[in-house]
Amino acid sequence: MTVDSSMSSGYCSLDEELEDCFFTAKTTFFRNVQTKHPSKNVCKPVEETQQPPLLQEIKQKIDSYNSREKNCLSMKLSEDGTYTGFIKVHLKLRRPVTVPAGIRPQSIYDAIKEVNLAATTDKRTSFYLPLDAIKQLHISSTTTVSEVIQGLLKKFMVVDNPQKFALFKRVHKDGQVLFQKLSVADCPLYLRLLAGPDTEVLSFVLKENDTGEVEWDAFSIPELQNFLTILEKEEQDKIQQVQKKYNKFRQKLQEALRESQGKPG
Repeated sequence: MTVDSSMSSGYCSLDEELEDCFFTAKTTFFRNVQTKHPSKNVCKPVEETQQPPLLQEIKQKIDSYNSREKNCLSMKLSEDGTYTGFIKVHLKLRRPVTVPAGIRPQSIYDAIKEVNLAATTDKRTSFYLPLDAIKQLHISSTTTVSEVIQGLLKKFMVVDNPQKFALFKRVHKDGQVLFQKLSVADCPLYLRLLAGPDTEVLSFVLKENDTGEVEWDAFSIPELQNFLTILEKEEQDKIQQVQKKYNKFRQKLQEALRESQGKPG
């Protein structure tokens, strides 16, 4: 697993090798989920409905993709028609996440042996992940959005409910940057294959899952208390901004009045 931007508090190593994948194509943290739900995923673009591509079509697409990939992050095709590759996920989380308090950062051994450090303590604390940090994942063509989100949270030892987060695809169209929320059953690697390796054409972003209505029951008491603290701070900042704005208006009006009174009638 590699990290393309600096991370803080030791929740991620900058020098991890590509083979150190907390979530790989052949070994996944979510075997139980896959066992209950056999691999029936038909990966398809978000806005298209089509039949799964044939093996020869997949091979042609992968060969085309690899010919344009310049960072040695090529895709590899298996005999059964599945394939593996890399995606990069930008983290754009505006709110703090909940992490275990007072435990050591995850080691390579922990990742390989699937050691759940979060389960070793009941203490919790809030933690801001660096804005717009980038995490590189090695995944399979059958890996779903839901598994990617769970894998990211597990890597950073985030104990929040995965339903609080959503994966978006970011595209550039007509000079604009557009975001579209992906379904939990979508397959990001297939979208990457269709779009090609250029991240300016398509990139993935992890954001809060804002549905319009906040499900307060999903939050813990410490989280709610922390939200109140943040809201109070934001409120005071807004109050100061408004006061500063109207103080300037008042000063200008007073100056204008003094100038008009000083002029001869």
